[in-house]
Amino acid sequence: MITKRMLIFFSAIALCAGFTVPLSASGQPTPVTGSAGSPAIFFPEKVYEFQPVVDGVKVVHDFVVMNKGTTPLLINNVRTG
Repeated sequence: MITKRMLIFFSAIALCAGFTVPLSASGQPTPVTGSAGSPAIFFPEKVYEFQPVVDGVKVVHDFVVMNKGTTPLLINNVRTG
């Protein structure tokens, strides 16, 4: 009985976690416009295509993020894809 409850509990957690994925995860840039007194994120380079690399080789690219708003831009929860 406990095993069945645990299965239901973890299934519910997994289902809820699936709904937390941002809708903009499609790889398409999401335009953000700022109003007066708000940050406005801007990416000068919208897309960067990495060339094929050998497994184990370190690949580096600097992604530029600019704030065109009037208040500080806070960037939280950055994930690789």
